[in-house]
Amino acid sequence: MKVSIARTELLDALSIASKGLSSRTTLPILSGILFSAQNDELRLNSTDLEISIKTSSKARVEEAGNAVIPGKLITDIVRNLPESAVTIETTQNGATISCAQSSFVVRTLSADDFPKFPDVTPGEMVSLPTGVFSEVVHQVSRAVSRDETRPILTGVLVVVDEGTLRMAATDSYRLCVREVPVDGVLGSLEAVVPGRAIEDVARLGASAEAIKIGVSENQVVFAFNQTTFVSRRIEGTFPNHKQLIPKEFVTRLTIGRQDLLEAVKRVSLMAQHSAPLRMKVSTTDRILTISAQTQDVGEATEDLEIDTQGEDVEIAFNHAYLTDGISVADGDKVAIEIVSPLKPGVMKHPEGQDFIYLLMPVRLG
Repeated sequence: MKVSIARTELLDALSIASKGLSSRTTLPILSGILFSAQNDELRLNSTDLEISIKTSSKARVEEAGNAVIPGKLITDIVRNLPESAVTIETTQNGATISCAQSSFVVRTLSADDFPKFPDVTPGEMVSLPTGVFSEVVHQVSRAVSRDETRPILTGVLVVVDEGTLRMAATDSYRLCVREVPVDGVLGSLEAVVPGRAIEDVARLGASAEAIKIGVSENQVVFAFNQTTFVSRRIEGTFPNHKQLIPKEFVTRLTIGRQDLLEAVKRVSLMAQHSAPLRMKVSTTDRILTISAQTQDVGEATEDLEIDTQGEDVEIAFNHAYLTDGISVADGDKVAIEIVSPLKPGVMKHPEGQDFIYLLMPVRLG
């Protein structure tokens, strides 16, 4: 194989392919990227057996062929090369990477040992505007569980139906649901996609106009620009999130989102060692008092003016989870609805149900 390609284009392709690299030392071939050159095109493949990525770039191919090159190493090499054409030439045992006055020789692995790219044949592909897709992923992915003992909670539920995109994620302490109308979208699908995979797709596809999604029996395929990203589906039944959301409230407050976020961040400085953040609502004074106290450290209190209805209440939350919810909420204002100090609080847009962030309370001592 002998191929020449602009450094910027090669680095862009490597940045995408490197997301599929495996850290498993037991299978060294998975730490490599499969380079395939033919017909004025350089194609890069990577996989960790959970996700598989295929991307391509235009290139000048002098000699067709393929080779597996250590992924992290070649990415680091190309990142540090000057802005010029990069030539990759392979022999039986290695690859020579040259650019301007620089030259590197890297050991390669056998292309025959590299896993075949998954043969996914989805029933239909649904095309979503990238901006909408990425925004929704950014909002709900905060609530994805990192606990592998309940695999279904490590994923994001993705539903497209009748021109609406809905995503949901929960780690059993909080639940985030975002629903948006998407004009001109035909078709429907439903799948639970690993959180890491869908976050990678949102980042990698940022420059594309649209991201296409298709679902097969046990895999999900995403396509954007010159890239195909295949992830396994998470098997199992996602929790019925609609049942978890309270239909009524006893206390409701509305407040400027940025004001609340800044106050919570300040008071949280005194919520150390898992100390809760307390929120006390006075409906008569229309005041929300936020407070935190950590033994042998100190305490903090801040009052905020609010619009409120219902009864006085005091409830406590994990400050990090609360901050996440306020950070990704929509609009300039947020509404918080409370049933009781022992039941989940619900954060939403004051005028709609398109964004819902449900948060379990911390029991007050």
